[in-house]
Amino acid sequence: MLSLTRLRALYRRQAFYPGPLGVFVNPFYLARSALHEAMRDCAPALGGRLLDVGCGTKPYRSLFKVTEYVGLDIDSPVARQRGVADVFYSGQAFPFDAESFDAVLCNQVLEHVFNPDAFLAEIERVLRPGGKLLLTVPFVWDEHEQPWDYARYSSFGLKALLEKRGFRIVSHRKLRADVSVLFQLANAYLFKLTQRWPRPASLLFTATVMAALTMLGLLGARLLPDNPDLYLDHVLLAEKPT
Repeated sequence: MLSLTRLRALYRRQAFYPGPLGVFVNPFYLARSALHEAMRDCAPALGGRLLDVGCGTKPYRSLFKVTEYVGLDIDSPVARQRGVADVFYSGQAFPFDAESFDAVLCNQVLEHVFNPDAFLAEIERVLRPGGKLLLTVPFVWDEHEQPWDYARYSSFGLKALLEKRGFRIVSHRKLRADVSVLFQLANAYLFKLTQRWPRPASLLFTATVMAALTMLGLLGARLLPDNPDLYLDHVLLAEKPT
């Protein structure tokens, strides 16, 4: 029989590594399962010394087989209390020497950066020639982490930003570019409505109504055509030229 501690750990894992159980406990299953799959597929391209910019809780740390994994986060009371980041910074220049990393991961952070040109310039500066950047950014999503949610980027906007800094785009994936995007947005809407409910009621609602919407989204994605112009997230792998 599973202990309470193990049950909690299993529940937390469904947030970023959702399996079949995640359909019933994670309102964002459609988004998070697609993002996990894309990150897992891209992870082997990143090696050596890796910098995770805006690392948060380092949710995808286990996917990367690198010689050193350095987490950088904005210096704030929340980040300090979390105690996960290895290095903190003010939000301006990264506190590292030029060309000191072989790879950079930037996961769901760029939309919270008010000056993306300066931010990407810092990423380019700390990357060695030939180094890889794995960048994920939402395209269709509600405002989150308010008031520090500043932008959404089209595929053309991201391409222009990266090429302006000299990056070569190796691959670009659009996640949930099918009817499942609508079901995920419906669940995101319902999640906001249920946040103030008593915990047992919100869990039951997630395991029934929201799980049903998730399954309908998965089914619809199999039966209906894709739409490459409407999707949840970008996942780009880029390279700094040698």
